[in-house]
Amino acid sequence: MSEPRVNFMGGSPLNRLSWLRPSHDFLNALVALPQTRWILFNNGLPLVGKKDGSRPSVAYLSTNQIKPLLGPEPFFGQGSEAGNRLLPEHASNDNVAAARHLNSAVVFLGLHEHETNGALPSSDFVDAKAAVKNIEGTPYFSLDVAQGSHSDTELESFLTGTDVATNGTSLTWTEPRGFMMSLDAFTAGVFAGARSLVDWNSRNKFCPACGSPTYSMWGGWKISCSTLLPWAPKSEKPCPTAKGLHNFTHPRTDPVVIMIAIDETGEKVLLGRNKKFPGKFYSALAGFMEPGETFEDAVLREMWEEAGVKVWNVKYHSGQPWPFPANLMVGFYARADSTQPIRVDLDNELEDAQWFTRTEVLGVLNHPEGTTFSGREHKIMNDTVDGTNTAEGTEVQKPDVPAFRVPPVTAIAGVLIRDWAEGKIGFEPKQNKLKL
Repeated sequence: MSEPRVNFMGGSPLNRLSWLRPSHDFLNALVALPQTRWILFNNGLPLVGKKDGSRPSVAYLSTNQIKPLLGPEPFFGQGSEAGNRLLPEHASNDNVAAARHLNSAVVFLGLHEHETNGALPSSDFVDAKAAVKNIEGTPYFSLDVAQGSHSDTELESFLTGTDVATNGTSLTWTEPRGFMMSLDAFTAGVFAGARSLVDWNSRNKFCPACGSPTYSMWGGWKISCSTLLPWAPKSEKPCPTAKGLHNFTHPRTDPVVIMIAIDETGEKVLLGRNKKFPGKFYSALAGFMEPGETFEDAVLREMWEEAGVKVWNVKYHSGQPWPFPANLMVGFYARADSTQPIRVDLDNELEDAQWFTRTEVLGVLNHPEGTTFSGREHKIMNDTVDGTNTAEGTEVQKPDVPAFRVPPVTAIAGVLIRDWAEGKIGFEPKQNKLKL
């Protein structure tokens, strides 16, 4: 069996130590380590550093450098008042496990181990401070500064006042889609988890069950209703989350099927152009899964709804985490009949859909501009997701442009298209229609 493909932003490069997230002693001790590093966001925009004309890179900051943004200690396991630790009678309450209810959420991303030993059992952390000193590796944390109480002026002062900035590195917040294209595999994997988790914490400020404010637990991996805090006033009608398990208290990942259709000759591929795409940009078709569907069901439905195309022989390709805001792209390819009409008037999501030959697609892939996008186009993509409008100016038309463009291989759509064009995936010609 061949090794599974690891796409860009995949691979989960950190040991997440999920069984230790409820321990505020562990998290507080980990934060204090000198090797601990932080990734900061501002409304989803990552903090990057640039020095002497070099390409921008993720600005990994130490705990000492970002302490002004964290609030008073303890950072996890906070008592009822700022600066207070949990009282003994509250310490065993599950609703205060690594609770951070007085300040904006902080996410523990995991540990980058120098040597993977596969073990750090809970029993090793009876004395968390002593055990943490024996950890060999780099712990990573993240937070979004927009969720705190700091003004823009205070944040600017913070950026310019860090020793990173005073040593000649320019720190700034940047648009994430274009920036991530230049990341190495490790940084991309850490970035994907960080952005998705700070976004989830930022979006879930109120309890879905009763409407009360929420607070962060488990190092940013769980939210809880503020009415469940042991010192909260008692209500005649307690929040429904007081009992049982509830999926909305944990981070969610929204699965999206993304797929190409290959015709019966194997020499044509179906690609679509979304109405919101910039330029002559065509890509794989995609859509969110719906309740009661398998992945294969969703592929069949989305292909029909978006392009009026019936597909069969659905095959899995690979997956990719996509932190805009927290999706899992699940890639497929399927068989279809290219002689049947295409229609984009069913859900009206696509502006156009076409069958392209292998020669046409290879021509685009081999063109220097075939898979590249300008900063303005990346902003348009980001604005589409965030509902903002930051892309300004008009696009400069370049000579010798390709007939159309497709995604780069940093997106799974680009991987699917290139793998088909280069003959790495496909079907035998004239394969029988085994419809699902």
